[in-house]
Amino acid sequence: MCLAMPVRIRQLLPDDMAVVDVDGVSREVSVALIDSPQEGDYVILHVGYAIGKLDAAEAARTLALMDQLAAGEQA
Repeated sequence: MCLAMPVRIRQLLPDDMAVVDVDGVSREVSVALIDSPQEGDYVILHVGYAIGKLDAAEAARTLALMDQLAAGEQA
């Protein structure tokens, strides 16, 4: 099973790379597949690549559901 998750771009780097926070851990990922990435954008991260943008509200809802699943709660 593959899992993509929303993350927020914290810092843009050269060569289409960016620093994002993944559950409290900073990680460098590629943003080469999305148009005009900006610091503060939420993107969908899959195996080290940002594959799409989404708005902050949708990111918050998705992250809340993932937290519930991790805690074993019913959604």
